[in-house]
Amino acid sequence: MRSDESPQGAAGEPDGPGPDRPGPDGPEPGRPEPVDPDVTPADVRRWRESRRSRHGVLAVIAAGGSLGALARFGASLLWPTPAGAFPWTTLTVNAVGCLVIGVFLVAVTEVFTAHPLLRPFFGTGFLGGFTTFSTYCVDIERLVDAGRAATALVYLAATAVAAMAAVAAGAFGTRRLLSHRSAS
Repeated sequence: MRSDESPQGAAGEPDGPGPDRPGPDGPEPGRPEPVDPDVTPADVRRWRESRRSRHGVLAVIAAGGSLGALARFGASLLWPTPAGAFPWTTLTVNAVGCLVIGVFLVAVTEVFTAHPLLRPFFGTGFLGGFTTFSTYCVDIERLVDAGRAATALVYLAATAVAAMAAVAAGAFGTRRLLSHRSAS
């Protein structure tokens, strides 16, 4: 550095602590920390509350997912699928889970005022853990590896159609049942 230059950082600002720049140990003694003028204490409070809320939501999703996965595992124990056979258990579990989500979402969005954690616990957690579209993909791979590509293709399409039809049937049936109840 030449003697006629002032010390400057990469951004063209003078290096070192000063009135607007805290030193390495924080602001100069007696000077408050810089504060973003756009952030109010209420904003900070809301951010902390939403952070706690997110942890609660994640906890109920994890709890519901664990219970749903256990229920799916129970179904696989009650109705095991032999190697190379059509995976009826997975297809049925996925269709039943989709039917229940259709019923559940109509109930909690159109009929009842549900606790804010019910949808994450049951809809995302339990039913997400119960339905097993990852096993569906593994089943397809196993069928192809066993030389049953046509069966894998039928299973691929049948599960997608059954899942969509089950959600629609659950939602439609629930709405229809509730409209008959309110009419009488």
